[in-house]
Amino acid sequence: MGLQNTSYVYSIILALLFAISAGLIGSFSLMKRMLLAGDVVSHLALPGLGIALLLGINPLLGATATLMFGTVAIWDIQRQTGLATENIIGVVFAASLAIGACVTPKEDLVDALFGNFAPITLLSFLAGIVAVLFITLSLFRLKHGLVMTLFSEDLAIVTGVKLDAQNLYFLFLFSLTVLVGLRFMGTLLAASLIILPAAIARRFTNKMGNFFYDSSLISLACIIGGLIVTHWVFPKYGLGPITVLLASAAFMASVFSKRS
Repeated sequence: MGLQNTSYVYSIILALLFAISAGLIGSFSLMKRMLLAGDVVSHLALPGLGIALLLGINPLLGATATLMFGTVAIWDIQRQTGLATENIIGVVFAASLAIGACVTPKEDLVDALFGNFAPITLLSFLAGIVAVLFITLSLFRLKHGLVMTLFSEDLAIVTGVKLDAQNLYFLFLFSLTVLVGLRFMGTLLAASLIILPAAIARRFTNKMGNFFYDSSLISLACIIGGLIVTHWVFPKYGLGPITVLLASAAFMASVFSKRS
């Protein structure tokens, strides 16, 4: 019993750290106007999850494989064709869901789509910690180039920013963030905690530094609220759906509060 309790503590800590990294990656994604593209990235994990479950191997390994392959594919399609992001979204979104739904065992499909808050091993916990630290440090390392690109891509190139490499790196960081939150939020909802807190934070601040921190704090508050509600109020509902409902309610509140 004690070991299981410790494993749940690992899950709680990792969920909170995921929220912080999701808030950070979401703020950059909103500024780059690629939140919807990022949502598609999260769905790329579903086929990998399904195949891994069929083969009886760790589902996260399968999710990692298809996430990373899909990330490179999206980046390459944009680079080679010059197509707008929204033109790629429909095809990738539909294909990923269709393939994933076909290959994922029916008894595992709900957890794959919406997540399942469960105890994790020490190894998984440590791997998650490393991933979150890597995401956070990488984002602050990329911050200057990303901000420069927002103002002028030509100026960014002149100052030495390699746009293609930077975009691919950022997509990988987005995918890694989704991967950390996959077990809690599922493939359908993992990107929601990246999208919603950033959208809420943007409504309350125009200062870039505040925007990063506010987005992370809002994301963290949503996860904490989700943990409390699922434990004390609606234990039969998953952490993912409850957290997204709380974040959605917070966004609607921000909309109406700004109007008043």
